[in-house]
Order: sequence, then C-alpha cells, then structure tokens
Amino acid sequence: MLRTPLYNFHVEHKANLVDFAGWEMPLTYYGLIDEHKQVRSSGGLFDVSHMGRVKFAGRHARRLLERVCSRRISDMQPGQCRYSLVCNERGGVKDDVIVYRLDDDEFLVVVNASNRAKLLPHFEAVRSSNDWAVKIEDQTESTAMVALQGPKVMELISKYSGEIPTLKKYRFAVKNLLVIKIIVSRTGYTGEDGVEVILPAGSVGMAMKFLLQGADVGSPTAVLRPAGLGARDTLRTEAGMPLYGHELGEDINALSCGVDFAISLDKDQGAGGDRFIGMDALVKARDAGGPARKLAGFILDGKRSARQGMKIVQGGKDVGTVTSGCPSPTLGVCIAMGFLDVGLSASGTPVEIDTGKGVLTAKVAPLPFYKAPK
Repeated sequence: MLRTPLYNFHVEHKANLVDFAGWEMPLTYYGLIDEHKQVRSSGGLFDVSHMGRVKFAGRHARRLLERVCSRRISDMQPGQCRYSLVCNERGGVKDDVIVYRLDDDEFLVVVNASNRAKLLPHFEAVRSSNDWAVKIEDQTESTAMVALQGPKVMELISKYSGEIPTLKKYRFAVKNLLVIKIIVSRTGYTGEDGVEVILPAGSVGMAMKFLLQGADVGSPTAVLRPAGLGARDTLRTEAGMPLYGHELGEDINALSCGVDFAISLDKDQGAGGDRFIGMDALVKARDAGGPARKLAGFILDGKRSARQGMKIVQGGKDVGTVTSGCPSPTLGVCIAMGFLDVGLSASGTPVEIDTGKGVLTAKVAPLPFYKAPK
C-alpha cells in the first residue's frame, strides 16, 4: 500500500490504519462518534493526501478541461475553485472533481483516489486526440493535502493569517509558509466551514508543526484533533454530499445525482465554451423528461441503519435503491440517501427499506440532513 506524507503522524496518534484505494489511511483515531462530534463542535484535521492532484498547464489547458468537465471553466478567475463532474459518453460519472484555476493557462484538478488511475489516461487521450498543447502532470505523490474542518477552524487560522478567513467559499490563496509554498482553499467535504491545504510532500513535518503549534491535538479538549475516514463518511452523509461508488458512478446518469448545479448543459453557448463529453447524452435525457429516479434523503424509524444496495419499496413495489446510510451522531436518528422514483420525492412520503431479513420504515426527507449554523 502507498503511504501518505502524514503516515508518521497517524502512527504517533495511534490511528487504526486500513487499506483505502491502495493507500494506508486512518479509519479512526479515538472513536468515530467522538471524531464526528469534534468536527461538528470545534475542529478536525483530516489527511486527504490520497486524493489525486493533477496539474494542467499550457495554452490549451482550458480547452481540455472544458471538454472533460461538466461545468464551465472559461469564466473562472485565478484563485477560484469549482466543483464539477467528469462524465463518460453515456452521461454517467467517471468522477467528481474540484478544479483550481491557478493562472490563465494553469489549473490544478483534485480527483478521487480510486479514480486517479483511470482519469490520467482519459485526460491524455483527450489531449492527444485533439493535438492540444497541454502538459499534464500527476503531482499526487509529490504533494500532501490536509483538511481542517469545523466551526472553530477559521478562528484558529486567523492567528496565523488575516487573509485566509476573508476568502469566500470556493476561493483559494497561494501562501508562503516560511520557505514553503502552499495552496489554501476554502473548501471541504463535511458540511462545516474550513480549509483544505495542498503543500509539498517533503515539507509536511515543518508545516504540521506550524499549523498545530500550541494545539494539544491529543487532548479531548483541544480545538483541533485528528479525524479519520469513518467520521469523514458520516459527516458527508449528514451534509447530503455524494460519494463516488455510492451516489455517483459510470452507470449512474449525472442528472440523477442531486448535483445539477455542477452540470452546465448550455456551456457551449457564449465565448470560450465547449461541449463536454457526455453532454449529448444528458441533453437527450433532459429533453425526454429527465431520469426516472433521483437522489433523495430518508429518515428511518428505529435504530437499525440502511445499507447500500437495499431496495426501497412502497406498497410492495420496488421504487428505489439505497446508496448510503448511517446512524447520524448529530441528529440522533438513522439517515440514508438513495435513488427514488421522482413521483415520490415529496418530503414526508412514507417508504419501506427491505433489508433482506425484514423491513425498515422511513420517510423521505430533504437534503442535506444537516446545515452548519451561520
């Protein structure tokens, strides 16, 4: 397995390490529920170095990204991030990504760890088939990435930088930390405020000491404590955020996934826009009335949780499929997401979830389940 530059940090803090997409990653440190509540109440530090970081540079970099991304790229400003999908020709989802515009002809794209190996040749195939002048550089193993998430994170960061807390959501700044060049973006995957930091792999030790100076991360009362993949999953589920392999996939129509804001079906209109791969299939699906099923949220009765793949039924009829489910540490109930017949999407609609050994009763609920207080 690959190890991130924070491996020694995980060992020092007694992480339970597991194989995740070929990387040795922390599942938990001191307990999933406690880590989840730490992020919701104060601040958590996540190692997300396993996610791919791919740099695009050259006079056709923008055109390449317009072709592979479902969202408009041309009107992005330097210092702006944008969530987008990468689709296949059928309108399914190869991955969801975040695009950073570093300069006019320079971009960084953050991709999911499990999809990096298939996206790199995909990007190269699009480049070579169009003979575009773009250098594609996989920087995943030469860099690290950490996420600081929680309601007290920006207050903590303000002690070191006055600029970062003033960034708008989905904006980033390039900063010099001592002799280290880092990218700090106001993004995240928990439903909380916070930042994600990209930095050189060899500088992680120095950077972590700076970021955590004066913070006793091992103390239960610390403002910032490490959190693992387990809490990351329950946090994103509460926030109604899709996960590749669950709510997103090659065989799942992108218009079903609850991220219509990231799909610009008119991006070929106006200056600089190009039709993206999969756009024709999605326009055809939209014009035919849209997908028969779309992503919905569910709150379950009782303490049993729904799991991916379980059937959603109503009156004995199959009306959907569960994609994610967990007990919500914040809300104190079991929650789930799944694809549901569009005619049943009204909040409060009763449904049942077939576990294979019995039936759980549930009601449709709006997404997200949780919104951070403003």
